[in-house]
Amino acid sequence: KNQSLVSISSLSQKVRRKKNKTTKTTMAMASLARRKAYFLTRNISNSPTDALRFSLSLTRGFASSGSDENDVVIIGGGPGGYVAAIKAAQLGLKTTCIEKRGALGGTCLNVGCIPSKALLHSSHMYHEAKHVFAKHGVKVSSVEVDLPAMLAQKDTAVKNLTRGVESLFKKNKVNYVKGYGKFLSPTEVSVDTTDGENTIVKGKHIIVATGSDVKSLPGITIDEKKIVSSTGALCLTEIPKKLIVIGAGYIGLEMGSVWGRLGSEVTVVEFAADIVPAMDGEIRKQFQRSLEKQSMKFMLKTKVVGVDSSGDGVKLIVEPAEGGEQTTLEADIVLVSAGRTPFTSGLDLEKIGVETDKGGRILVNERFSTNVSGVYAIGDVIPGPMLAHKAEEDGVACVEFIAGKHGHVDYDKVPGVVYTHPEVASVGKTEEQLKKEGVSYNVGKFPFMANSRAKAIDTVEGMVKILADKETDKILGVHIMSPNAGELIHEAVLAINYDASSEDIARVCHAHPTMSEAIKEAAMATYDKPIHM
Repeated sequence: KNQSLVSISSLSQKVRRKKNKTTKTTMAMASLARRKAYFLTRNISNSPTDALRFSLSLTRGFASSGSDENDVVIIGGGPGGYVAAIKAAQLGLKTTCIEKRGALGGTCLNVGCIPSKALLHSSHMYHEAKHVFAKHGVKVSSVEVDLPAMLAQKDTAVKNLTRGVESLFKKNKVNYVKGYGKFLSPTEVSVDTTDGENTIVKGKHIIVATGSDVKSLPGITIDEKKIVSSTGALCLTEIPKKLIVIGAGYIGLEMGSVWGRLGSEVTVVEFAADIVPAMDGEIRKQFQRSLEKQSMKFMLKTKVVGVDSSGDGVKLIVEPAEGGEQTTLEADIVLVSAGRTPFTSGLDLEKIGVETDKGGRILVNERFSTNVSGVYAIGDVIPGPMLAHKAEEDGVACVEFIAGKHGHVDYDKVPGVVYTHPEVASVGKTEEQLKKEGVSYNVGKFPFMANSRAKAIDTVEGMVKILADKETDKILGVHIMSPNAGELIHEAVLAINYDASSEDIARVCHAHPTMSEAIKEAAMATYDKPIHM
């Protein structure tokens, strides 16, 4: 009898497993079908003429005709450009990438994302050694900053990465031309090479990926000595006693953090009423308090009306944004961090008739095609977030379209990260946006003060905040403030891209003890109740 019961139980389990497997397979196939249908409906051009033109361009083929003509030519070797070049080559297209800097990687690798993160890490190590080590039982008799060595480490990281990209070009057989390119026609680019020569590069499809440049302010001349851009702030030869940062965005706060940790007195001047205006309001308030604890000072709703750098330092004249009494601030260095602007200077876009908006951004359709047949644009030169990872996604999608495949980038689902300490990472909608749009939502929050891993390593500052549709529980936005928030956010990015609910995250087993358990708890708080709070 017992054997019969065991046999029946075993058979029942097998049936359930088979049924579950069949159900999962059916769901997976249905999900795949939905995604394919979505991509197809999204990518079909609204214009029959555009669709016909695209179809005809494919019938011409991509094989080399024996001439120097390329299938794809990319102007710009930054994150968008070099990724597009590699992907195009991987898809079997004869590809050439033109880069004026003489080193691949663009602003990001050379004077942006990478060197700034190197200095953020080095300065954080110094700060931890000086202020935190003793609390953990690690005693050091003396801690000093060796600025030349710190800058050298940063430079080494940059060189290794840019050389790595060049080796990827060789591996994927991408032709690399060092020089400044400008349009002669929609299929020809004239390049003044770095060795003083000139060459003509021809291509069936030309992608503009020239990135962005520092945005200047009226009446302020950046000399990269006393008045610096983010580029100059990466290579100061001395630690300034006083640093004024104009602009409380991502870049300004990150560079302010670097020099503040190393000993500078940092004051941030911002025209708007808030720091990082696009950030979720509740997270922003916590973030500003955290930076103020680190001795960073803020002057919000403040306008810069004059600057004098004739003396040893810099005098900055400011007044309330709405007008009023003027004040003079003094500093050794002033960092202008008022944003970035599309870089299209010298491309001769007007010569071939490429349309741009008032801000200088190139106008493109859903296939990244401009109004000129065969000419495309990606990254910072087109509308959308000015982020390296967004440019990379643009590059992949663009060449997939060129190769007759289906590309897709959803700018509403691109994560953003401020790499201070703690970091702030976000994806999707803020609470303010949902209120403005009239969307009914639930909010779930979980502080790292209640997270076991955070308590164990004594990094309890911050929280996870999840916003989900009130009726469907679909996740609409996730905001994290914590150390390594930039790593934690990708669980949320994946969830949002697959239209997951907060309950979906809450029911996934998270390893213990980890910081990521705070995401699970915040998800539980969104649709029900958390366990550890």
